[in-house]
Amino acid sequence: MPLPTWHILFVRPYEELIQFIASLSPRDVLDFKPSETARQRVWELIERQKSAPLPGDEKSELDHYLEIEHLMRLAKARARQLLAHAQ
Repeated sequence: MPLPTWHILFVRPYEELIQFIASLSPRDVLDFKPSETARQRVWELIERQKSAPLPGDEKSELDHYLEIEHLMRLAKARARQLLAHAQ
């Protein structure tokens, strides 16, 4: 489902990626969950960060994950919209 024309003027750079991810298969996007290994790694980094600053490479790793998680949350919200409009 393309974005409304008026929306193009106000699109944030990541909106195209979110729309792309969500439109591939909205149901698959909603069902996606990171692996247990990935979740454990992120949890470990978050817990360690609470007690001391992370080394630069691990801070970067955590920051990247959090950015991706944010984009996936937005893609899941868009996927819900796409499924709702398809019904």
